[in-house]
Amino acid sequence: MASNGFDFSPGAQIPLQGSAGAAVATNALASAAYRDSPVEDILKANSEWHKSEVKAGRSTFLKSDYFKPNLGEAFSRAVQERMLGGARGALIQSFGSDPQTVVEHCLSASRLRKARDTKLTAITALFGFVFLPGMLLWVIVFRLRDGLAKTTDKALTALGNSLLPIFGIGLVFLMVKLPVTGILGLYLRAMVVAPVIGWYLAKRIAEKSAQDLRGRWEGVLSGGGVTAKIPEAVPKNPSETSREALRQGLEKLSAEQQSNSVFYAGPKGILGMGTRWGSWQLAEDLVSKDPGKEFHQFRSWDLIRVIHDQLKMLERGPLNTGGFPTPSVTHWIVSPVGENAGSVTRPEGEDVATFQIKPHEIQRICNHQQFGGGNRHYLGVQFTLWDGQLVITMMITVTVLFETLRIEVTGHALGPVHSLFTSKPSAKTKTVNKTVRFWETRDITLALVDAHEVTRLALRAPFTWYPPLLDYLGGKIALPEPFGLRHAWAEKPWRHRFMADDAMRAATPVLRVVHNAAVKVLDENGVDTERFTNRSSILSGLVQDPSPRKADLYDA
Repeated sequence: MASNGFDFSPGAQIPLQGSAGAAVATNALASAAYRDSPVEDILKANSEWHKSEVKAGRSTFLKSDYFKPNLGEAFSRAVQERMLGGARGALIQSFGSDPQTVVEHCLSASRLRKARDTKLTAITALFGFVFLPGMLLWVIVFRLRDGLAKTTDKALTALGNSLLPIFGIGLVFLMVKLPVTGILGLYLRAMVVAPVIGWYLAKRIAEKSAQDLRGRWEGVLSGGGVTAKIPEAVPKNPSETSREALRQGLEKLSAEQQSNSVFYAGPKGILGMGTRWGSWQLAEDLVSKDPGKEFHQFRSWDLIRVIHDQLKMLERGPLNTGGFPTPSVTHWIVSPVGENAGSVTRPEGEDVATFQIKPHEIQRICNHQQFGGGNRHYLGVQFTLWDGQLVITMMITVTVLFETLRIEVTGHALGPVHSLFTSKPSAKTKTVNKTVRFWETRDITLALVDAHEVTRLALRAPFTWYPPLLDYLGGKIALPEPFGLRHAWAEKPWRHRFMADDAMRAATPVLRVVHNAAVKVLDENGVDTERFTNRSSILSGLVQDPSPRKADLYDA
């Protein structure tokens, strides 16, 4: 079968970065791998149909969030597991972006964090685990400080802010007056000092790592040429099975992105293409133009083939005004799934090769599966605009029932990636009152990595060798299913004036090209085209209605 262990590439290689015309959307999604924002921020990007979840961890360690991941850590982990896991389910194509590039940035970010965590693990082991009682004592103080700082009582908040200095002064006094001598005395004194030294070293490592990750976050969004370095995806010899599995996982992801099968999920529209905002149907009886004489027999595929050729010519126009970019014209096989389906299954069998349904099967479905159960054939013309931020898809289907020919054109629009993913890093600041002119305020720049973050990273580091344990202790992101990187966090295009204009402007020329091609084929086969021409003129007027609608929400 196409999806089981098939080698999609000629040899070991790092896949090319980027995708033509999809840089902004791809980079926006990839930037999430480097972010240090709270993991709950992902909930801001939830849409009407696709909702991510943040599953809380089950850690009872002082009821703290020291094992909780940030957005970049949780996003990278969730995307890698979902898109490269050996037992993963089918993925939805990410039109308008390159999912392989996004996954590679997730792998690269995880690699950087792993190098950081290796150093932090050594520091935690040497300065923490060796002096475990002292480390636990300091962690308890930090936990009390964090808890008091979150209260609304100003007195308790002030106590929390002064807790560390008070505790430190008390320990220094205790060390001087400690009555125990010898090795035990030295250990007790080192037990207090060692975690502080370890914390200072961990802070320097954490700050350097945070600066690097933030630099990549900004560089990716700025298009500064930040590349994802994943040497573990290039096996050097046949015995490196993990590298080979990763390489094949990336190649499988790229092959599935090129699949010509999609899924219609009721009001959610075609998954990956967005909801259906408009529908125009041309349906008339097939009558011979010569009375007493039958017209020539033809099939739906004959009509679709001519429409396909004419849609390829959309980029050419009589005036030199720019106009349409080169469209992607594709034969799609659409499978119906439930509105709330938790997963999808791609077609398999001898008629499918590397996720591609073969041409003879496409032709058979086009000609015969027009009524009742089964998949349906659609001819799609797709425009990827605004660097992948807008994907316009016009879908055409032809059916013949008894003597009625129906040509249906529907419009789908996938909007820009949520603004959460396009925000650049900013310095951490705090507004405070001025010392003398207390009625005025000023902004002060805070440390990039605060005390709580250093403690969190140092405590998490020893557990990063087994990610499922961290998922259990600290929680994780649950991705919306059926999952596709692009449509999961897409906004509606109608709030952006120019994007909305582009979506609606594409409908009229596409509709007229389809109708003209259909009338041409009908006329060549001896069919009376008067009714079709009249009906086409009516639809040409209706398509100029500037109001997009939820065409899949029937009022019934």
